[in-house]
Amino acid sequence: MIKEISEKDYDELVFCSKGPVIVDFYSTECPPCEALAPKFQFFAEKYVNEIKFYKIFRQGNRDLSRQLGVKGSPTILFYNNGEELGKRLSGAIKKSEINSSILNLYGLQDKSQGIKREELHCNVAIIGAGPAGLTAALYAANAKLSTVVIDKGNTGGTVNITHSVSNYPGTGSSMQGFMLMHNMTEQVKAFQATIMTAVDITGINLNDKIIYIDDDKVIRADSIILATGSNPRPLNIPGEKEFSGKGISYCATCDGSFYEGKNVFVVGGGNSAIEEALYLARFVNKLTVIHQFDEFQANKVAVDELLSHPKISVLWSHEPRAFLGNASYERVEVEDLKTGKKRILDDAEGVFVFVGYVPQTDLFKNTLALDNYGYVFSSEHMETNIPGVFVAGDVRQKRYRQITTAVSDGTIAALAAGEYLKQLSRSGTKDLIKVVR
Repeated sequence: MIKEISEKDYDELVFCSKGPVIVDFYSTECPPCEALAPKFQFFAEKYVNEIKFYKIFRQGNRDLSRQLGVKGSPTILFYNNGEELGKRLSGAIKKSEINSSILNLYGLQDKSQGIKREELHCNVAIIGAGPAGLTAALYAANAKLSTVVIDKGNTGGTVNITHSVSNYPGTGSSMQGFMLMHNMTEQVKAFQATIMTAVDITGINLNDKIIYIDDDKVIRADSIILATGSNPRPLNIPGEKEFSGKGISYCATCDGSFYEGKNVFVVGGGNSAIEEALYLARFVNKLTVIHQFDEFQANKVAVDELLSHPKISVLWSHEPRAFLGNASYERVEVEDLKTGKKRILDDAEGVFVFVGYVPQTDLFKNTLALDNYGYVFSSEHMETNIPGVFVAGDVRQKRYRQITTAVSDGTIAALAAGEYLKQLSRSGTKDLIKVVR
């Protein structure tokens, strides 16, 4: 099936091999590697006669990893007749991504279809593994409710890319975002909640509490907590993704203090951009707002305060076109929208982008009550318009979106879900089910 190899075997088994070969570079103490393992095994079993599957321990084969440019785990490489093919897969690797690569690169029959789905039953199913979802899982599992957490990526959500968190209670002066989320994840695991990461939710019925995972699992739950979050709206320009968390930020409260005494740019012109710029002005030496129009679309009182602030200036009628740098952000290319001329600005150490948020509601936007911006309406107990379906974190309608407010929402949602299940049990409406582990 899957054979463990080392760098001394690589020439013979990979570079000199005939036919398709797939190699997984993995690491220990690596949650994404653990999430990948059963998916990799699945395809190894399905294509046992067509493809050779190997895995190699990245830390124990550093020279080969460096030679091949493999910098993270897990990373999957695809070969045919000794030549590497297609795009490498890394990080939170989904089953659908592996399947697509096999079909497109090797032209083989799709063997992932028509599989009988494994059924999992639980008291609480939580969609989203950021601060809200993990906190909800912690409280639910601690209450002895069978709990499943589902996420399309890794646990941690957008906090993973936050360079440092300095305002979360109890962590000391500061903590790297990914480490805070790692600690939360391990705490949830200790209470034996089931965590499913890097999966596709291929279908969902909120009324019946049924969730379809990839092409081989179905979860039937007594209650559901939606904690899918909202993502900062990106500019979608070159360099933005590469330097996110490396000089480009989307959260002034999270990262503002790290730019004390430095110069920064703020991109945007709405209420959030103005408010965040005024907050950043407490720390920075100089702040320049880059705005596409020649006036702001924001609260007039806040605008007047910004325009009169001695640290703040405005670059009107301009838009960023590219973020440039080497290991981290160094400069930005902007375009004058009136003249079409472009130039490079290099007099700031960081950029804060505030052009809105995108709530992650695609799974249920036609089922739940949403506000005009796409956020989920909820009661103070995190209840939605569907009984037994709760919401927590940045995907719900609220004013403040912070790690601490997400954690608060997750706590309330789990407690409310527990109360809902008690009421079901007392009324005899439904026999509660337990998770199949």
